[in-house]
Amino acid sequence: MRVAIIGTGYVGLTTGACLAFVGHSVSCLDTDECKIKALLAGKIPIYEPKLEELLDEARHNLQFTTSYAEAIPGAEVVFIAVGTPPTPSGAPNLEFLSQAARGIGQHMNGDFTVVVNKSTVPIGSGNWVGSLIREACEQRQDGSAPEFAVASNPEFLREGTALHDSLYPDRIVIGADEPRALEVLYSLYRPILDQTFNPPTYLERPEDVGAVPLLSTDLASAELIKYAANAFLALKISFINEIGLLAERVGANISEVGRGIGLDSRIGPRFLSAGIGWGGSCFGKDTSALIATAGEYGLNLPIVEAARKINCRQRDRVVEKLLYELKILKGRMIGLLGLAFKPNTDDLREAPAIEIAQKLIDRGVRVKAHDPIALEKFRREHGTMGVQLSENVCEVAEGCDALVLVTEWNEYRDLDWEALAKKMRNPVILDGRHALDRDKLTRAGLRYVSIS
Repeated sequence: MRVAIIGTGYVGLTTGACLAFVGHSVSCLDTDECKIKALLAGKIPIYEPKLEELLDEARHNLQFTTSYAEAIPGAEVVFIAVGTPPTPSGAPNLEFLSQAARGIGQHMNGDFTVVVNKSTVPIGSGNWVGSLIREACEQRQDGSAPEFAVASNPEFLREGTALHDSLYPDRIVIGADEPRALEVLYSLYRPILDQTFNPPTYLERPEDVGAVPLLSTDLASAELIKYAANAFLALKISFINEIGLLAERVGANISEVGRGIGLDSRIGPRFLSAGIGWGGSCFGKDTSALIATAGEYGLNLPIVEAARKINCRQRDRVVEKLLYELKILKGRMIGLLGLAFKPNTDDLREAPAIEIAQKLIDRGVRVKAHDPIALEKFRREHGTMGVQLSENVCEVAEGCDALVLVTEWNEYRDLDWEALAKKMRNPVILDGRHALDRDKLTRAGLRYVSIS
């Protein structure tokens, strides 16, 4: 099938690469000329493991352009995968979504086009996008009115494992009020639903993956499913962090508590690791948007609001822990291990490290930082903001009064902690992710402290 994807961020580029890999002809459109030039030159504007290899393998089915006139005409399916960043009120900014809808309406042709909201958008956006497309069609000079339908196909990708989540998903959700749209999208996704494609050698199909469940709903339900899923995951993280406060007071081990309740099949073990809390482009933005949407209908969502408050509090807990250990922070040197909001990505959106660094700087702390992937992106997006960046963990440890594990990159687990302890002024390690071996670090001469 002929597919157009508007937006070449994490969602758009990953979706385009995977659909091209399974055999569709895909045009990726972005109005950012620098991004498109980089992609045409074989350079990937984001960090995602194995994405470069998949793009190379699927390149014969891919094209990149900044032109709606090139990408949209003839496309049977058009995905909108543009950014919807939060506004000061918490509601998402729909400017890019509006531009995409109007561009589609001006250029689409063919017998029937399915326009798919892939971006996380407020409930009711499908109807709104449809009205914008119709309005743009009415302004066409040729007077044509191509047939189309709007669908919602929310993404459930985890940065760092986005390709795995696209090719071997837990489920595919499609919301549409037009039966023909469902039929088209079923045909589009059939290679993935039936798992009939030959998997990449560098991303093998898991043995337990069979036919992928497809859930067909109305538009509004599909839009709400995305928000509800992310809100629930955020709730689990905030819940275990709140229980962590009590565990600390009563002398319980929060890691063991998390494992103990996670073995209950009704609860499950994932997202029950206490620590600094969540960041990234989804949980903060989507919980905020969900609260804003509820407000439009005269509703409050106190559980979701509490999850956000607890998450913010975890950043303050880092400062509190350091104060308890060091007594005085002004003039101290603190090293942060990790800048990206999670491992295997360079994404810094709402990254805990940035907020923690600023809180420490505001208290007169000199801050150093290391990250295996995100240093260059940090420099581009934040300058240095008063943080001394280093390519080497040993340089970060030199003269430090404490190190804080912020992002649980695998390489941090296997560091020469004995050598690092000798370089530090005060050999204190604050494990913000419960990812390190307490006994190993203690034997190496470090005082091990966890976030809860």
